Amino acid sequence: MTAVPESIERETLIAAPVERVWKVLTEADHLGTWFGDAGAEIDLRPGGTLVLRWVEHGTVHGRVERVEPERFIAYRWAARRDTGDIELVDGNSTLVEFSLSPEGDDTRLRVIESGFSSLDLPPDEQADKARGNREGWDIKLGDLRDHARRLKV
Repeated sequence: MTAVPESIERETLIAAPVERVWKVLTEADHLGTWFGDAGAEIDLRPGGTLVLRWVEHGTVHGRVERVEPERFIAYRWAARRDTGDIELVDGNSTLVEFSLSPEGDDTRLRVIESGFSSLDLPPDEQADKARGNREGWDIKLGDLRDHARRLKV
């Protein structure tokens, strides 16, 4: 039996001010560049919709849960792609939380994705989902870092 982690935690230091990193995390044009590769939509308010698109992987729908400008954003996103307008709950989605804090001229970014062991999937599929997302965050946080450094604000 494969152990299912409840959460993934990653932290990185980004050579960009908090204001710039916030834009990269919360504006559709940026999300659709570093996170997805085929566009994104975001309604930046609690209850607002989030849509992330990939050419190869399809579309993932989400819902914004909490927003504290330039400090914190959380959203729930569907565990399966191309789900459309389903009600996002513990059994079919995970919660992603981003915390930003200044460190001199740089930004410390922490991401926590939780809820893998609550997904309505067999334990081996829960573990596969967590493993894939863990690898994905390692790649995507590097993409976010690079995008934020290049961005001229």
